[in-house]
Amino acid sequence: MDRRTFLSVSGGLGLALGATRAGAAGDPAPKYQQQQSPWPLCLNTSTIRPASLEDKVRVAAETGYDAIEPWMKELREYEAAGGNLADLGQSIRDQGLFVANVIGLWSCMPATQEAFDASLEQTREHMRLAAAVGSPYAAAIPTPDRADFDLQWGAACYRRLLEIGRSEFNIIPAIEFVGFLKGVHRLGQAAAIAIDADHPDACIVADTFHLFRGGSGFGGAKLLGGKAFANFHWNDVPGDVPREEQGDAHRIYPGDGILPLKPLLSDLRAIGYTGPLSLELFNPEHYKQDPKVVAETGKRKMLEGIAGAA
Repeated sequence: MDRRTFLSVSGGLGLALGATRAGAAGDPAPKYQQQQSPWPLCLNTSTIRPASLEDKVRVAAETGYDAIEPWMKELREYEAAGGNLADLGQSIRDQGLFVANVIGLWSCMPATQEAFDASLEQTREHMRLAAAVGSPYAAAIPTPDRADFDLQWGAACYRRLLEIGRSEFNIIPAIEFVGFLKGVHRLGQAAAIAIDADHPDACIVADTFHLFRGGSGFGGAKLLGGKAFANFHWNDVPGDVPREEQGDAHRIYPGDGILPLKPLLSDLRAIGYTGPLSLELFNPEHYKQDPKVVAETGKRKMLEGIAGAA
């Protein structure tokens, strides 16, 4: 990364980190969405997946989101097609948004030292893409998946990723648990990895669907401080499909399902979390609709939930 790119990314990092990790214990004041929310509302690009990346940015801006959360595959394809990610990052900022996080660093925690060392070439490339667009974070997915995932080894891998991310790219990998994995599928497992990494930047990307799907429940967030979380993916699930059978396609708008989202919002207030609530859906029915309608509906429902939380 050259000096000009580094300085540009560093400026974006400072802005986004101020929005995502300023939390301390206490009730954060509402300062987003015309003082309706203490959390910036973010659009994860999976929610309106058929649109192009530039159109997703435009939709997020036009529907009044504060941030956008793209996927690594989109950034890779955008650059391969001749796009400049630094310019895209500037366009995102010019439209009043910031990049909250990028999904993600895949296969970044193989089971052996040899495999981990070999994986770093791809991981560094993914970090470069995230940094180029101005993201402060890249979600570190604890994969390749395996039932015997060693949490102590995961913590050692995660610490090394944190060191590389900060020193080489000025970004922070954030550990993300995935509810339908055989290995790291619970909040407690992700917290163990983050804590045992023993690094000041360690943090977690949480997801209401994954809290449900992995069986974590919804009481654990209040046992952690607000700075433990880099991002919180926000969605709901239907009550007519068994938990173990639900997949990403079952995600629905927040407030339309059975998850205890309002009590969770109260807990997030109490622990001083000030990072984004990121609408992350993969609903095939939504993909048939106007992306702007989907984004508007999701934002409205998030604001309704925030207004109704104690």
